[in-house]
Amino acid sequence: MQFLCKEYQDGNPRVRSLVTETRIHLVPSLNPDGYELAREAGSELGNWALGHWTEEGYDLFENFPDLASALWAAEERRLVPHKFPNHHIPIPEHYLAEDATVSPGTRHGGRAVTGRWCLTQLRLPWQVAVETRAVMVWMDKNPFVLGANLQGGEKLVSYPFDTARPVSEMPAAAPRPPDDYEDDNPELQETPDHAIFRWLAISYASAHLTMTETFRGGCHTQDMTNAMGIVQGAKWHPRAGSMNDFSYLHTNCLELSIYLGCDKFPHESELQQEWENNKESLLTFMEQVHRGIKGLVTDQQGEPIANATIVVGGINHNIKTASGGDYWRILNPGEYRVSARAEGYNPSVKTCSVFYDIGATQCNFVLSRSNWKRIREIMAMNGNRPIRRIVPGRPMTPRERMRLRMRL
Repeated sequence: MQFLCKEYQDGNPRVRSLVTETRIHLVPSLNPDGYELAREAGSELGNWALGHWTEEGYDLFENFPDLASALWAAEERRLVPHKFPNHHIPIPEHYLAEDATVSPGTRHGGRAVTGRWCLTQLRLPWQVAVETRAVMVWMDKNPFVLGANLQGGEKLVSYPFDTARPVSEMPAAAPRPPDDYEDDNPELQETPDHAIFRWLAISYASAHLTMTETFRGGCHTQDMTNAMGIVQGAKWHPRAGSMNDFSYLHTNCLELSIYLGCDKFPHESELQQEWENNKESLLTFMEQVHRGIKGLVTDQQGEPIANATIVVGGINHNIKTASGGDYWRILNPGEYRVSARAEGYNPSVKTCSVFYDIGATQCNFVLSRSNWKRIREIMAMNGNRPIRRIVPGRPMTPRERMRLRMRL
């Protein structure tokens, strides 16, 4: 934040462009309780687990509704997308209750024992943290497009899905080349935006000064990124109910986890070098929000249409327009068939091109009113049965006259 403000005041054209054209939200800490605990122990006495949980014992990152499993269950029953959406999946009602609990599988809880942390596996229902509720409200209130949560203890970028789909639920897929980096992980389920997530992850890792130097191995185990500094969450650390999966399936936002370094609480003397390692990556990553298409969806009178659905051909994941009818859709370079749809309007389709240079392509839509609402009303009056066409010159039967009177 200090860097952005200073460089903006000093006239840095790159920072000025980023600040003036981007709505940037910064959250210093999602878990202030954990930070205070880690700060008290310091870099010398702390460990990777210290400060991971809140004071109440919640792991906030995986305290969100497990929408991925709900989506896959609906796909098994062939309910997607006609009866179950592939985007903006609603939060289950039981999760929003004041005394809601979450039980997406085995959770790991932490307890302090003689100055160190031990891990215990909990199979009891996991309660919803107040911080989690606040973040979900925040996500619903703001039309976020791109997000990153910064963590420590590793040095890589992780992207959705974080949830591992059971093999029995995996849809049939075309065979892939044998050198594909994920072929030895048959349980992995890629998001429809898998290629876009990889682009975003690589944009950060490749600009980092040391993240792709994986020849030294990972921070704690072998390198899981195949020397790229990026990995799908389910391949590395599978878990249900993650913030990244929730953000992708409940909002328009593409969110990734960025692990800044092996030391979760680096010493003060190391902070300057850590900043230099990540500075260019942070700027490059934020600039990616301007890659893809953007635009406005209006009616024929120029009034914005909120909650219109934007569908990109070939990507089975849609987004919605904000309250002002505007939308933003991150896409890789290429040519896309894009349509805009809204209740009570005829859909509009056009071809939109995305280029390699930073700068989203403007792709606006004007929708005309549809008479489908009136047609549905007439169909409902007829018991949703087909309406027989009246042929001019042919006399009506008594039953047809009676039905006509009932409709009138």
